[in-house]
Amino acid sequence: MAKKKQNDKKDERISDFLFEVGTMRKLLRMHRQVLFTEDTTDSIATHSYRVSLIAWMLAKLEGVDPYKVVMMALMHDFGEIRTGDHNWIHKKYVKIFEDEIAEEQLGTLPFKDLFEFTKEYEKRESIESIITKDADVIDQILLLREYEWQGNKEARTWLEGKRGPKSKVMVRLKLASSKKLAEEISKRDPSKWWVNIYTGKNR
Repeated sequence: MAKKKQNDKKDERISDFLFEVGTMRKLLRMHRQVLFTEDTTDSIATHSYRVSLIAWMLAKLEGVDPYKVVMMALMHDFGEIRTGDHNWIHKKYVKIFEDEIAEEQLGTLPFKDLFEFTKEYEKRESIESIITKDADVIDQILLLREYEWQGNKEARTWLEGKRGPKSKVMVRLKLASSKKLAEEISKRDPSKWWVNIYTGKNR
């Protein structure tokens, strides 16, 4: 009976966590304030999804086991569920209690893996954590390129840097594979992927 109650408590905690994770899709990212865009599709959830796929690709390119990298990428913004997203203006004035959030949000789960992955990611010492952060930056480059393609002048400024070419977003990347991919993204047309597959006729 005691074991059954213990298992029930585990299921309760997992259920609450999964409901919390579900709210990520409702949280819009705050760079929209200064990027002059009303892109309501850019949520913490959609961002984390593409970051995870980018991280998987980089892990393959770097010869690293993609499992940990993908899990880090899925969770890299979990704390924002409780704090909201903050752009670089907000960060100047807002204090975030990241350790407290991680302990309460992930440290109380019946499995400690997610908490350990998060702590490792924050240290940025392992190759997996570096890949994950590079993937996070590359998703921003992809988004800026998409906005630039739509005529957003501010996105172009962000890509090139407000202080000249040396301030490009790409300087934040650490790995050669990340830099090479980012260079390709920065010059590739976002609509190129469908150019050779579209048709005016149904099959």
